[in-house]
Amino acid sequence: MPAESEERIHCRLDELLEARGMTLTELSRRVGVSLVNLSILKNDRARAIRFSTLAAVCEALDCQVGDLLVVADPG
Repeated sequence: MPAESEERIHCRLDELLEARGMTLTELSRRVGVSLVNLSILKNDRARAIRFSTLAAVCEALDCQVGDLLVVADPG
């Protein structure tokens, strides 16, 4: 998979947290993932995510994977 494809994936974690009135710290506690790793994901710097982490985040936020990760326009 080309690197430019990875850069087009946008994580909507900020928007989902805000919509649910939840902090990144609270999400970290609920899913058992470090605050640092969630911050990397939130800031679109992650290069990979474990399915177990993805599932745990989606469960805690009551969302689907497509709500969390979207393909951004190449613009």
